[in-house]
Amino acid sequence: MSFLHEALIFLTAAVVSVPVFKRLGLGSVLGYLAAGVVIGPWGAKLITDVENILHFSELGVVLLLFLIGLELDPRLLKGHGHASVVISHTSIIVPFALGAGAAYWYYPRVSSPDVPFGSFLLFMGVAMSITAFPVLARILTERRLLQSKVGALAITCAAVDDVTAWCLLAFVVSIVRATDLTHAAITTVIALAYIAVMLLLLRPFLERLGARVASREGLNQNVVALTLLLLLASALTTELIGIHALFGAFLFGAIIPKTGGLAEALAEKLEDVAVVLLLPLFFAVSGLRTQIGLLNTAENWVMCGIIILLACLGKFGGSAMAARLTGSRWREAGAIGVLMNTRGLMELIVLNLGLDLGVISPTLFTMMVVMALVTTFLTSPLLRVIYPPEELALE
Repeated sequence: MSFLHEALIFLTAAVVSVPVFKRLGLGSVLGYLAAGVVIGPWGAKLITDVENILHFSELGVVLLLFLIGLELDPRLLKGHGHASVVISHTSIIVPFALGAGAAYWYYPRVSSPDVPFGSFLLFMGVAMSITAFPVLARILTERRLLQSKVGALAITCAAVDDVTAWCLLAFVVSIVRATDLTHAAITTVIALAYIAVMLLLLRPFLERLGARVASREGLNQNVVALTLLLLLASALTTELIGIHALFGAFLFGAIIPKTGGLAEALAEKLEDVAVVLLLPLFFAVSGLRTQIGLLNTAENWVMCGIIILLACLGKFGGSAMAARLTGSRWREAGAIGVLMNTRGLMELIVLNLGLDLGVISPTLFTMMVVMALVTTFLTSPLLRVIYPPEELALE
């Protein structure tokens, strides 16, 4: 079977499943997730060109991280700065601590002795701390909550959470890839220097480019080509530094000015190709790697259940309590907790990264994919219960 046939299978599955999940009120992103996980193991028997599918899916994820960076607007913090920082950091610290604590129990059971325990512990903590900013944004848009008080605070918290979590993950990846702490420290210093260059040199150039696009003919093919060239160069640079190409893509999107229309125009040009064509292939690859058959004992399913429980306690509990302490009503705090517990696509990206680096085993990967599916699946139903439409009408 050729690559095009295989891509057609996965894209068809996504196209069929997404409307079904949207009709059920579960969101389009969960449809993509379900299609990948369901079709992946079945398609493994037919697939002969996994390498090409993997490469195209990686390109899709690079574009997606760039788009997520484009969506991060500092203006989101206006009016929510204190609360969003407290909630987002609490929603990272609590699940990170729970994940790191659980690592002591999981390491001898589902990890290889070749994996350094410190790397395993750090990765478990970060993997439990992720919130899916793009998934959350789409849920809020589909539920028409984006302009509500709860929606505005949740999307702000998720943005701060994303930046913090990806910085943590970059640090963890540098430690995993380095041969010792000295090399990890050197990688971190080089990465910080690269961030400084991006902010001090490239960002002013992008501001001038954005002003030119806004005042003249708009976004043309030359500007798009230059943007893609800089995107790939940034991704390649961070890959060479040792903190993975995804961080370069995310950073480049984040520094593009959000005023003047450049970010919006680029997102409009690239989003459909990334989300509709390339991302289903990423979900397919994740599905191929998710081997439910590995959870073939009662102990494995208990460990999977504990991961789900800790993930929900950390994210939902930490976010809800922090929201309550910063002035939200209990119902609003509960809704924020539910939204921050959404993991979805971002969790899959982190898990695939961990599997590629050899930090987590296929068994633990499968357990955490199940956790990502469950936490994402619960978001919309729980949100309808905790924050029903009649509550939104009171705002």
